[in-house]
Amino acid sequence: MEFLTALLSIIVIDLVLAGDNAILIGLAARNLPKDQQKKVIIWGSFGAIAIRIVATLAVVWLLEIPGLHLVGGLLLVIIAYKLLVDDNDHGDVKAGDNFWAAIRTVIIADALMGLDNVLAVAGASHGNMLLVIIGLLISVPVVMWGSTIILKWIDRYPIIVTIGAGVLAWTSAKMIVGEHFLSGLFANGFVKYGFEILVIAAVIGLGKYKQAKMAKEKAENSDEQKELLKAGSN
Repeated sequence: MEFLTALLSIIVIDLVLAGDNAILIGLAARNLPKDQQKKVIIWGSFGAIAIRIVATLAVVWLLEIPGLHLVGGLLLVIIAYKLLVDDNDHGDVKAGDNFWAAIRTVIIADALMGLDNVLAVAGASHGNMLLVIIGLLISVPVVMWGSTIILKWIDRYPIIVTIGAGVLAWTSAKMIVGEHFLSGLFANGFVKYGFEILVIAAVIGLGKYKQAKMAKEKAENSDEQKELLKAGSN
């Protein structure tokens, strides 16, 4: 059951963080002919998948170093929060002006933007290399070739992002409580599970609060612009 729960967490994390991959592939290949765009998606995806697997396995190994579970857990808390509040603007991803330039852009951009995904998957695997490989083999191809569908799902059902942020927060909490030198603090089951619930609630609560605040500011700015346009027309 624990193996299946961790595998499901890895798949959910990959799917929720898939939007970046869909956007960067589209931006990198947008100046190429249609037939070349498909080839860029295929070969760029293969390159990105290979780097993602190597990077994830490396992070799993690094997490064996004392203290890095705590650091990784805290970073994941930030990633989970940013998933809820970021606008995901990728205007800095340049379009490739030829086939190989576009593939290079996809691979480099994915390596840089996929660091959050690598850390999350490594944390959810709890050091199980088999889990990492199975999770990536299942989810990464789905992410790469079904990314446009995933983006539509997220736009249509925003609750998916909230669920994903919750899974990331839960993963981060489990990484923190799994840190060896903190084991004494979380020896009590009530404290351990209470902390995990608190982290999930804090991330989602603060994220939703920030979302509401941003929406209010956006509405106020829109009203101000309308007033200025109205005053100008008069």
